[in-house]
Amino acid sequence: MFSNYMINRKILFVNEYFSTEEAGILRQYFTNVDKPVFGLINLPDTVKGALFARYSRSNKSLRRLFLDEFYTKTASIEHTAVANANEGATGRANSLYDKMILDFGDDSVAQLGGAHIACEQASNILTKIIEKGRVASYLEQSTRYVYYNEKINGKYHYIVPPEIIDTDFEPSYCAHIDSIFDVYTDILQKLVPALKRKYPQLANQSERAWEATIRAKACDIVRGLLPASTRSNLGIYASGQSYEYLLIKMYASKNAEVIQYADMILEELRKIIPSFLSRVDMEDRGKLWTKYMKDISNQLSNDSALLPGENISSKGQQTNQVELIDWDVNAEDKILKSILFEYSLSSNKEIEEKIVKMNREEKNSIIKQYCGNRQNRRHKPGRAFELASYHFEILSDYGAFRDLQRHRMLTVQWQKLSPQNGYVIPIELDEYPDLKEQYRKALVSSESIYDKLRTNFNGELAQYAIPFAYRVRYQITMNLREAFHFIELRSQKQGHYSYRKICIDMYNLILNKAQHHFVADCLKFADTGFYDLSRDDAENLKDKR
Repeated sequence: MFSNYMINRKILFVNEYFSTEEAGILRQYFTNVDKPVFGLINLPDTVKGALFARYSRSNKSLRRLFLDEFYTKTASIEHTAVANANEGATGRANSLYDKMILDFGDDSVAQLGGAHIACEQASNILTKIIEKGRVASYLEQSTRYVYYNEKINGKYHYIVPPEIIDTDFEPSYCAHIDSIFDVYTDILQKLVPALKRKYPQLANQSERAWEATIRAKACDIVRGLLPASTRSNLGIYASGQSYEYLLIKMYASKNAEVIQYADMILEELRKIIPSFLSRVDMEDRGKLWTKYMKDISNQLSNDSALLPGENISSKGQQTNQVELIDWDVNAEDKILKSILFEYSLSSNKEIEEKIVKMNREEKNSIIKQYCGNRQNRRHKPGRAFELASYHFEILSDYGAFRDLQRHRMLTVQWQKLSPQNGYVIPIELDEYPDLKEQYRKALVSSESIYDKLRTNFNGELAQYAIPFAYRVRYQITMNLREAFHFIELRSQKQGHYSYRKICIDMYNLILNKAQHHFVADCLKFADTGFYDLSRDDAENLKDKR
């Protein structure tokens, strides 16, 4: 447990410079111009969405991106006029919401208003905690479109956890993270020209598309070196109810960074949707709920008989593993029963009697008709497929985990990041043995600093020192309808092969281990191919558009 003194320490943020004119413009559209957490105001939702979409593939802050690519004076005049006209109505609405939420406890009202919030300079530990909320939307800065070797004010862009600032461990922690980024930079600088020699520009390919394809390939290979402390930018859109639950969970954390961001998110949301967050810090409401969560966590964390101790001995180089550990044996009949219930006037008992008399061909025919003629992966089948579920246990590199964890309809549980499950080295580095060895040594160097942080602080804090290449254990439970979306989307050619392979393994396990062969005719947009350059088609198509 941290002392209050340690919890109250502040993360050191990079202050971004804006001219007086720029700051004046930004104050019209953002709730502040000098903090890493801020809300978006006086902008159409289409502009907010476009900003977040562009944000995920840029190394610029959201406010700088807005000034450089989105702001126009004409739009400013129009939006200011709308904001002034709505000011009175907003005050009346807030009064009504206060009455509904506080006096009557009508939680459903808090689902009807939302806000866009940007969280910048957050660690990859924090972004996973924020993205655990199911009913919300997130866009996070990608590791495949942005090089992370750029220094800001002479420093790499990573978090120094508040708990170790000004302690004896801060110098060794910073020296280690700096050395990891140095290796990332060095390998990147050697790898890009090597990849350009291996994949020369095609005659019908633009310079931009070729450069972007090589960049994505290089980033995919080296991203495993990025430590979990690497700073990221995260855009969030959620309802008031979702933000309330997010903040209550964040305040239950023992992690100082999480608590600091909870404070900042709450402060900015109260400038936009104050009534929806009125209960968060009430003693008998939000604080009581937070205490309930803390008590559970503390009890389980202290129950040494229930929880086995950590074995920090690393398993060295490994491969990702996917296991299907539970599934619905009667999935096909469950789905059939749901389909026939919806399209008939029969009772469940009558439908069951009908299904018993069906042969294999008849069952398959009904399911195929229910799926319809899917022209692409966005044509989703109906809710009958929600009756079948699958439970997977996965050991994968943290980089793949962070890409898969964001899917909001999944039930995802994960363990802490540590060295004990070993690490994954990209197969592409087999062609460059010197770079592979450099990569491996950098990974292994993380294990000693992890051990020191775990011993002197705890495993929660020690995670910050571990690179993405190390494997983390997690479980994913999803119904078949979600599997359509999840597997077909994340197995597409342009994705990172690390998470593509996990989805391909899931697909094969559903068909072959669960023996759910009826799925093959419906889940037909899973891409099981291997591609050397995953982004080339997408970048060439971008040029054509």
